[in-house]
Amino acid sequence: LRGMVRVAQPEDRESYTLAHKLEDIFAQPQAEKYLLTYKITTSEDAVGITPDQEITRYHVKGSAKYALTTVADGQTVASGEAASFTAYSATGSTVSSVTATRDAYDRLMSILADQIAAQIHAKIAIQK
Repeated sequence: LRGMVRVAQPEDRESYTLAHKLEDIFAQPQAEKYLLTYKITTSEDAVGITPDQEITRYHVKGSAKYALTTVADGQTVASGEAASFTAYSATGSTVSSVTATRDAYDRLMSILADQIAAQIHAKIAIQK
C-alpha cells in the first residue's frame, strides 16, 4: 500500500495530526489507488480530583472510524474503527497545562493512526 493511499484532507488540529501520521505510514501517493477517509471522536473525563475539588488529571478517550475506498470506482476495500485513550496532568502553570493537553491529543492521534494502518494492512492481506 505504500505510495498508493491518499489520506483525506484534515479539518482541525486532531485530524491534521492523524492525517500526518497516516501519511508517514503510507507515504505520499505516487500511484494513487485508494482514498482513506476518517471521522474522529474524542472526549475527556476528570479522573484526578483533590479534596478541594480541583481537577489534577484528565483521561482522554478517542476513536476514529475509517474507510479505504478505491479511487477508480469508490468501492470500499476496508473499513472499521480504532479506539484508544491517554491522559494528561492539569497541574502546573497554564502554559504547561495547555502543552500537556496538546501532547495528550497528539499521542492519541498517533495511536489511532497506528491502529488504523495495522487494521488496513491485516484486512488487505486477508483479501489476497
